[in-house]
Amino acid sequence: MIGRLNHVAIATRDLAAATRIYRDTLGATVTGAVPQPDHGVTTVFVELPNTKIELLEPLGENSPIAKFLQKNPGGGIHHVCYEVDDIHAAVKQMKEKGATITGSGEPRIGAHGKPVVFLHPKDFNGTLIELEQA
Repeated sequence: MIGRLNHVAIATRDLAAATRIYRDTLGATVTGAVPQPDHGVTTVFVELPNTKIELLEPLGENSPIAKFLQKNPGGGIHHVCYEVDDIHAAVKQMKEKGATITGSGEPRIGAHGKPVVFLHPKDFNGTLIELEQA
């Protein structure tokens, strides 16, 4: 069901500093910062030849990233995102197999403008999984 790895998301308290590390130290191409109010984050994407790194900074106190950073003050990997051909078929299959979909369980528009869902880490070896329609 899952396709290629779309991105690995890294939470940070300082998006500008994290962006400089990837751009200036590692020489990567990075996008500008984009607020994602529906998800409570500001994102920057690091473009790599085979995938992307998504840098996440909390957008407000109620951000899920703020909660993650309370538990992980130094930041770190927040989730991995895999592409799927049909997000609705993927949701149906996940529900049939007993996986927990976070939130309402319905796809929402993600940072790439495509439908996404998140699968609870308790069902996936402690890793938050994002599924994004390709």
